[in-house]
Amino acid sequence: MNIVVTGLRGFPNIQGGIETHCEELYPRLAGGECHVTVVRRKNFVKEDPPYTNYKGVHFKDINAPRITGLEAALHTMYAVWYAYRSKADIVHIHAIGPAITVPFARLLGLKVVVTHHGPDYDREKWGFFAKSILKLGEYFAAKQAHQIIAISTVITDLLKKKYKRTKGVHLIYNGVTTLPKPSSTDFLQHLGIKPNQYILAVGRFVEEKRFDWLIEAYIKLNNPNYQLVIAGDADYESSYSTYLKNFAYENDVILTGIVKGEKLAELYAHAALFVLPSSHEGLPITLLEAMSYKRKVLASDIPANLAVRLEESSYFTLNSTKDMKEKMAGLLARPETEQAYDLSLYDWDNIAVQTHDVYKEYETI
Repeated sequence: MNIVVTGLRGFPNIQGGIETHCEELYPRLAGGECHVTVVRRKNFVKEDPPYTNYKGVHFKDINAPRITGLEAALHTMYAVWYAYRSKADIVHIHAIGPAITVPFARLLGLKVVVTHHGPDYDREKWGFFAKSILKLGEYFAAKQAHQIIAISTVITDLLKKKYKRTKGVHLIYNGVTTLPKPSSTDFLQHLGIKPNQYILAVGRFVEEKRFDWLIEAYIKLNNPNYQLVIAGDADYESSYSTYLKNFAYENDVILTGIVKGEKLAELYAHAALFVLPSSHEGLPITLLEAMSYKRKVLASDIPANLAVRLEESSYFTLNSTKDMKEKMAGLLARPETEQAYDLSLYDWDNIAVQTHDVYKEYETI
């Protein structure tokens, strides 16, 4: 099968939950029955010279116009045309914004899979026009995609209740790769932090990640034994990201920038506590990654985080920095440094098999 994948910015070394999802999934699918080409947004590609393939996955880099709210949709339109020209058997579209191109793909005679990563129109950064595009993309995915992959029960419930769509809907969770605990602490030393003496958050600097609330809760915590470390950055500098960085620097919060690989593994493995304060998530890979390193975790009580089914003390009430601070203090006061979790639902090898089974269903279409 010739599979063309679009909707993401690309990989490797490009931050984002969908990007991490695809970087783990497609090398596992490439080869054998599947020839996989990922269409990347050229302005996000960092290698020089750019890769043409990576772990068996082929790349096609296409320019994406930097138009807020339309960049992903327009780039996906180009990618769908590329899929048609390259005689793809299936075009796999990730996220509901890019899914606005589903009717175009169907018009070209392509078989379409959409992975619904979450109702992105709930993100606070989007204005009316962008939210309308996202809602329309979700509608087209629900009504016209041949198959839909939902990454959480929250999304399968949404598709059923909002669109009466159950046929061709597949619940396939986001995954996590469980790696050995790094022996090195070189990156921690570089940052000036010590193992088990810092609180960690990871993500893009956008409003819905609510890192500003985390900093407020950290200030209220007023515990000199722990530093706050936030790993990530903004895709594009914005008034919010500028404010967040200034707020962090003023309160001695350590900002690492975008980190991947061994450096990120060190941060996860030695954190005293991982916090995910988001007001919106699909199924948070960063939370699963922290759990894979057996870290104590604290997350907001939004539906996507509740679906992970942590113990009650690992959730705080959204919008309450007071409750976040109190839950942080409680978890940090516990004597144990590790917490065991059942991550069997989030195994990438099983997820790859499940996704391949979705592709194989086209043999009966």
